[in-house]
Amino acid sequence: MTLLSFESRRAAEIAKLIANAGGTTVSAPSMREVPLSASAEATRLLRDLEASAIDVVILLTGVGSRALFDVLEAECGRQRVCDLLSATTVIVRGPKPRAALRELGLEPDHAVPEPNTWVELLGVVDGLGDIAGKRVAVQEYGRPNQELYDALQDRGAQVLAVPVYRWALPEDLAPLRQGVRRLAERRADVAIFTSAQQCNHILQIADELGLRDAVSNCADGVVIASVGPICTEELERHGIAVDIEPTKPKMGPLIKEIAERAPEIRRRKVARRVASPGARD
Repeated sequence: MTLLSFESRRAAEIAKLIANAGGTTVSAPSMREVPLSASAEATRLLRDLEASAIDVVILLTGVGSRALFDVLEAECGRQRVCDLLSATTVIVRGPKPRAALRELGLEPDHAVPEPNTWVELLGVVDGLGDIAGKRVAVQEYGRPNQELYDALQDRGAQVLAVPVYRWALPEDLAPLRQGVRRLAERRADVAIFTSAQQCNHILQIADELGLRDAVSNCADGVVIASVGPICTEELERHGIAVDIEPTKPKMGPLIKEIAERAPEIRRRKVARRVASPGARD
């Protein structure tokens, strides 16, 4: 089967997993992470940590945690960063920010269970007790998570969002444009999405190419695979129905489930399109 992947940073890794499962990868990187130098929010976080004015620090991603630590370390040194984080409650959303924290020689106070969405994160926060009046710093991951912020504020917390990088389109757009055309024309058996932002960038390029409707309706002929619930929610918000989502939100289980389930799903989709009088070519 031909699998269209929009993964960027781990493109080689997912291609290897696909090859090991007998598939062929068409890679169309859709994102790049642009670090933000010492932002006003990061400076404010450091000042508030120094003043013992932060009650909880939430680390959402490994890349973002490392970027944040680098910014803080440049301001006050590594040992001081460790001391400040040790003096507050630190929650990590999953294994990647935990690994970043361990590079500082620290362990989190709490870890969010799988599938590591903001819903499970709120469960961990609720386990801390009443957070009304508490100040919660959240390391952002490319864009604000407004649902999380609203839920924290509904509980009476004061939220300090700390952006450390933003998502941008790749500098070389040719592979992504080719991938979007391939998706619109159903020239792939499976389309793999490994982050919610990929969907937004793909639709942005589809608009540029005049292919928005074709891409939005691609699930009628292509098996849509999503790495986890956050990604699935974004795809379905744009009308793209997801066929496969693994129990564990990781690339390995995703490719395993694709190998097991995608051939039959693809066969049924092709049969429906052929039988339908309005089937696309």
